[in-house]
Amino acid sequence: MKRNNLKAWLYLLPAFLLLTAFMLYPLLDVIIYSFEENFAFVTQTYTGVGFENYQYIFKDPDFYSAIKNSCIILITVPISTIIAILLAVGLNSIKPLKKIFETIFFLPYVTNTLAVGLVFMIIFDSTPLNHGLANMILGWFNIDPIDFIRGPYWAKMLVLSFYIIWNVMPFKILVLVGALQSVNKQYYQAAKLDQASSARMFYRITVPMISPMIAYLIITGFIGGFKEYNNAVALFGEDLNAAEMNTIVGYIYNMLYFETGGYPSYAAAAAIVLFCIIFTITCINLLVSKKKVYY
Repeated sequence: MKRNNLKAWLYLLPAFLLLTAFMLYPLLDVIIYSFEENFAFVTQTYTGVGFENYQYIFKDPDFYSAIKNSCIILITVPISTIIAILLAVGLNSIKPLKKIFETIFFLPYVTNTLAVGLVFMIIFDSTPLNHGLANMILGWFNIDPIDFIRGPYWAKMLVLSFYIIWNVMPFKILVLVGALQSVNKQYYQAAKLDQASSARMFYRITVPMISPMIAYLIITGFIGGFKEYNNAVALFGEDLNAAEMNTIVGYIYNMLYFETGGYPSYAAAAAIVLFCIIFTITCINLLVSKKKVYY
């Protein structure tokens, strides 16, 4: 028995070393940086140790704006998950052209983010000389053009949310289609004998049987929502603060390199706050999934 345990630890050793080198050590390093005041990468010096970095970011209006945007983006998680479930059920039910439809739905996942962002900019853009497709459709209903890219905050957030939903949909559909194919067909046959409706079979059989995958998508969706940055840059450019569309990751990135001239201590403090938020939400989701998920 002890010999088997020793073999198990030996097998786990490479993974443990990699996790230590690329996850635990960087995390501890960032925690240390977050308490070192006015740390400079070039000289490797700092003026003191304390909570000044945290005090700064919690007084910074740009940080609160980034948190607000990241929290609003989270609404895309339940919306995209519900749509993905419905599409996955539909794809799993059809027979002809099933592979073709699966390929079409998966295309956004392998398409370059910045290229797709440019297309979305053209679709939702509005200038005095040119209106995108979205404003052309609004014009059919006699609605004045809306500049979704440089216009009001709600319009920009609507486009960003729509883009994120479109971008994450393929992966969720792929995971859910695989989960649906693993459901035992005998459950549906027994339900049909009891003359259960399609809706009842969906809520009583399909959803409970794929609930572990749904929980996984929700947890990873919340994590991904707080880590959003590339999609916002693809739509609104690098100066997200000017567009009022910055996220927490964008705030950290700006603190490191751009607008502030580079303040790694502030960036480290913001990164630790982001880590605490994601860790808390993940723990809550895991606790809820233990009671609501059918394993």
